[in-house]
Amino acid sequence: MRCLKVAFGMEDDEHLIDAHYGDSEFFAIYEVCEDGSIRLIEKRPNRAKDLEEEDEGHGDPRKFKAVVSQLLDVDVLAAFRMGPNFLRIRDRTNKVAFFTRTRDLKLALQRLIENFNDLYSQVQAKKAEKPPIEE
Repeated sequence: MRCLKVAFGMEDDEHLIDAHYGDSEFFAIYEVCEDGSIRLIEKRPNRAKDLEEEDEGHGDPRKFKAVVSQLLDVDVLAAFRMGPNFLRIRDRTNKVAFFTRTRDLKLALQRLIENFNDLYSQVQAKKAEKPPIEE
C-alpha cells in the first residue's frame, strides 16, 4: 500500500502553527496511506525553533537547513501558511510542501487524504530529481 510520511508544524496538539514553520513548537509526524488510514508516528521536538535568525526572522537559509535536517525521513511538510523558506523547500529539497489552509489538525489530515494521489505523484517526482537537501 502506498503511504506518505508527513510532518505538520504544530503550535499545540490540535493546531498547526500560525507562524513560520521553523517556529513550530514540534512536528507531528504522521503516516498517511492511500486507503485513508492515518497513524501518528511521533511528536518530534523542533530543535531549530530558538535559532537566532540573521535577516530579521524572514527566511534565514540557516534556519531552513536546520528545519529540513530534522525531517530528512519525511516526504511532505504540511503547514497552515507559506513562509519564505517554503520556496527553498520546493526548489532545493526532495520534500513536497502542502498548504492545509486550516490550523485544525483533524481537518488538515482530511485535506491531505483528499489530495493523496497528487501528493504521492509529487513526492515520487521529487525523489527522482533531487537529493534531500541541496547545498
